[in-house]
Amino acid sequence: MEFETIICFETHVELDTRSKLFCTCPVMHDAPPNTNICPICTGHPGVLPVVNRKAVEYAIRAGLALNCRINPISRFARKNYFYPDLPKGYQISQYETPFCEDGYLEIETDNGPYPVGIKRIHLEEDAGKLIHSTDSFESSTYSLVDFNRASVPLLEIVNDHERNPIRSATEARTYLETLRQLLIHIGISRCIMEKGQMRCDVNISLKKRGEKGFGNRTEIKNMSSFKAIVDALNYEIERQRKIIIRGDIPKQETRLFDEKRRITVPMRTKEDAPDYRYFPDPDLVEIQIDEKLIEEIRSQMPELPQKRLIRLVDQYGISKDEAAIIIKERKITDFFEEAAKFCKDTKRLSRWIINELFRLLKENSLTITMSPITPRTFSQLIELLTNGEITDPIGKIVLEEMIKSGKDPFTIIREKELQPLEESNLVEIVREVLNKNRDIIRKIISGDPRPINFLVGQVMKSTGSKADPKEARKIIEELISKGPPKE
Repeated sequence: MEFETIICFETHVELDTRSKLFCTCPVMHDAPPNTNICPICTGHPGVLPVVNRKAVEYAIRAGLALNCRINPISRFARKNYFYPDLPKGYQISQYETPFCEDGYLEIETDNGPYPVGIKRIHLEEDAGKLIHSTDSFESSTYSLVDFNRASVPLLEIVNDHERNPIRSATEARTYLETLRQLLIHIGISRCIMEKGQMRCDVNISLKKRGEKGFGNRTEIKNMSSFKAIVDALNYEIERQRKIIIRGDIPKQETRLFDEKRRITVPMRTKEDAPDYRYFPDPDLVEIQIDEKLIEEIRSQMPELPQKRLIRLVDQYGISKDEAAIIIKERKITDFFEEAAKFCKDTKRLSRWIINELFRLLKENSLTITMSPITPRTFSQLIELLTNGEITDPIGKIVLEEMIKSGKDPFTIIREKELQPLEESNLVEIVREVLNKNRDIIRKIISGDPRPINFLVGQVMKSTGSKADPKEARKIIEELISKGPPKE
């Protein structure tokens, strides 16, 4: 029996603003509990919220990047529900008139590009955070609440379940990775999932192929890891498939994912909009967005990742796979393009960023912005390699020293005496290596060329990797071609 799957995300993204959505309290993730709060964000009687203009601009920026219609009039609503970390007893969100609607995000699939439908994008405030006395909620004897996160601006991006929905766990991961990359690239959020800056509610429903409509949906709450989301989806799809096969109907409910057992467990029955008793917030007026503001925000938008990928391939001649890695982070892309201004060999530049610079950044727990290596000094290193002034092994030694000391490659090469060998000196070193390995030379002369690699390695070892391995091989082959060594 074949099934069709619909997966829709309600993705909550914490906006990178300096202050909260309706007050001037700062947004600081590492502040001591309940130090960045005021009567407004903790819901004291008689206070009046004032909307953060930057958060509205970020919402519009996201809508433009996701090909949405920007509504000229938008309004905030109260979403009523009780939870211990929701101080007002309601959340200021949006209902009938969000900022953005009817967009899409194009993702790459095995069958080519696929425009995943975006139903709406709206702005809302975050709740606080509960801190339990132990890691296990069941065994906790008490819970504390931290309101620092209360009223931090959240952007909620909701998929369209009717227009180009997500159809598999693989597409789901691709969508989330593409969305995260886009939001970071346009500068509205850092999307650090470990800090809760990007988290998802996942909705899944199944039907037999060919049937009209879909059955009840299951929602999995507060997912904040790509791996956990994929595991939860795979489990839930299989669970619902078994229910339908035996002739039952999956319940409409909210479930949680147990990462240790890799299963979903029931949490509560699934709420619908009427359960929240939405109504327009009487303390906040309608927000009117004119075309002039939209065009002003559009003019400030950076080049979007997919367009930049195509341009990198066309302009610099690097492969699409390399360009896809380079554009994963905007700062990396900026680093590459700045370094490319001074490099003839942009293909070598991209390879060294991906293979060598990334490795050293990871080993030293650095980001590209924290690294002492600048685009200019990195391009100097690549030019030395391109011009044959140093070998690849020497280049790696120089790069490691650059990330430790911050010095330019010329200074490091001079101080550590890493200049390449003169050809005459290399010939003498090759002769010494051959004299020490007469038996290997006889094997080569008898028709087995493989030991040449060993001899090249011995030359590199003798020269401290200063020799060009291609040049060393050439000299070895020339000397051996003259006949076996004399005893």
